[in-house]
Amino acid sequence: MERACKYVRETRCFKTARVFPSDVNNHNTLFGGRLMSYIDDIASIAAAKLCRGNTVTASTDSVDFLYPITPSDSVMLEAFVTWTGRSSMEIFVKIVRENLKTGDKVIAATAFLTFVAMDENNQKLLVPEVIPETEEEIKLHQTAPARAEQRRHRRQASRELAAFLTTEYPWE
Repeated sequence: MERACKYVRETRCFKTARVFPSDVNNHNTLFGGRLMSYIDDIASIAAAKLCRGNTVTASTDSVDFLYPITPSDSVMLEAFVTWTGRSSMEIFVKIVRENLKTGDKVIAATAFLTFVAMDENNQKLLVPEVIPETEEEIKLHQTAPARAEQRRHRRQASRELAAFLTTEYPWE
């Protein structure tokens, strides 16, 4: 059976939000956790657009906060699938801060997440391969196998650490 293919553009999605006072921390910048929630949300949509089925977050590989986002800004997230394994997919999220008074835009953060496609019985599903077209998509697609290898090593290290850690506490 030949594996289906989709263009990266078919997974692309956008989300824009205004930054309100209730969204900021004591530094008057957007809560990192709020941004991470936005990231997971938009990444899940890109993943679902690829496989048109159920997906779960397998990992948030990185969220790199580059510039603060303040109440005078809006935050726009762009997400798309950059690469696929058999049932997993890597999603890239670009976070753009726009100053609503000046119109200045800057990439405020970037993130990579991994999602897995699942059927109704929580069994992994084969996902389509993605075909990159733009220079940005091609670069992210070409560099994805190295990130996948880093992910495998990090996951193994996490398993080893978890096996060492305790779940017993002196106050219990």
